Amino acid sequence: MRFSLGLTGSIGMGKSTTAQLFAAQGCAVWDADAAVHRLYGKGGAAVKPMQAAFPEAVEKGEVSRAVLKRIIGSEPEALTRIEAIVHPLVAQDRAAFRAAAQTDILVFDIPLLFETGGNAEMDAVACVTVDAQTQQERVLARGSMTVEQFRHILQKQMPIEEKMARADYVIETDTLDHAAAQVAEILSDIRSKLDHA
Repeated sequence: MRFSLGLTGSIGMGKSTTAQLFAAQGCAVWDADAAVHRLYGKGGAAVKPMQAAFPEAVEKGEVSRAVLKRIIGSEPEALTRIEAIVHPLVAQDRAAFRAAAQTDILVFDIPLLFETGGNAEMDAVACVTVDAQTQQERVLARGSMTVEQFRHILQKQMPIEEKMARADYVIETDTLDHAAAQVAEILSDIRSKLDHA
């Protein structure tokens, strides 16, 4: 018996760090963003179809995310075409991970899990959260985005309150120790369900 746990949350709420905590506890973790990086990288499955659709987006054999951002900025309907190429490839990558994984609990780190309906594939969902001020401080500390860009991303994501209401587990990432303790509790709960399944 295996268990698929979706891991989601809004930008800057500690999802990647929490995914590492699950990995440290012996879970196999699939990261949606990392999958897209693989698909866009040299030899990645998205390079040829992207080159056919958006020739300017491929540089040195790789898909340039910066160029894609510019394309989407100037022609918003391009996003639908990009998603039509990338989403099926991401789904194939996820299926291959699922087939190869050897652990009893699989964790799927997917930022837009609810937005894309990916929660339907999961046995349960855990949502990470932190207060709004800490969230903004974390994002801006990365130095890769302005307050305006951060707010724009938030507008595109489902409100965190709604994600928390729909999730089976909520993990507060105020401190690493607190998050780790909650991860351990969740795994204990899931393993007890697996034992009685």
